[in-house]
Amino acid sequence: MSDPNESRDKTRAAAPIVELIEVHKYFDALEVLKGISFSIHKGEVACIIGPSGSGKSTLIRCINALIPVTSGTIRLGGIEVSDPNVDKLALRRRVGMVFQQYNLFPHKTALQNIMMAPRQVLKEDAAEVEERARRLIDKVGLTGKEDVYPGELSGGQQQRVAIARSLAMRPDVMLFDEVTAALDPETVQEVLSTIRDLAHDGMTCILVTHEMGFAREVADHIYFTDAGLIVEHGPPETFFSAPEDERTRRFLSQVL
Repeated sequence: MSDPNESRDKTRAAAPIVELIEVHKYFDALEVLKGISFSIHKGEVACIIGPSGSGKSTLIRCINALIPVTSGTIRLGGIEVSDPNVDKLALRRRVGMVFQQYNLFPHKTALQNIMMAPRQVLKEDAAEVEERARRLIDKVGLTGKEDVYPGELSGGQQQRVAIARSLAMRPDVMLFDEVTAALDPETVQEVLSTIRDLAHDGMTCILVTHEMGFAREVADHIYFTDAGLIVEHGPPETFFSAPEDERTRRFLSQVL
């Protein structure tokens, strides 16, 4: 069996799959992002942490072009995301996103929710999409729930359907925006386990999260944001044990 860490090391010599250069975002007069720069290589996992209001969710939504940047550059797999004329369909093929709220269609079964985007947006063959959707349901640990409606599923199960729905588009990068924040404590671990499996399988992931133990376990890079800036970043083994910035130390003392 190949060593996943070895394969990750090889990818780091290549060009980054996600790159942000001096990204600024204003909402009217309020500057929410103040010159954010970082890069992620294929197969890496980055966790973005920080206090509420620090710009984390805005940042991750800019990466998916859900929010346009005011200035700066975002590239994802060769696509200029920050271009106002970016082909959003092409972008949606490359990057999946899972939100805090599940946003499932209540009148569609789990299987139908997962199949919708490949069928309606990409116009893919129904039989091929259904086969893929059933594999994904198994992958997220929901075998037997194919014909169940969202209202009959727990929050954790709905979130895993949402993850499978994003994976159905076969993205190169997955974005997760506080996906466990609305869950009961007993269902958090089942969702984190699904994301852990994706990371171990080599999926490039960027997560906004308050789950510090999980971030320490799965991340290649930790980015701490505050007031629209990246205050500090580093690998988890040094970030959590020996943070350099006083603001980082104060934050970690409150959440660890």
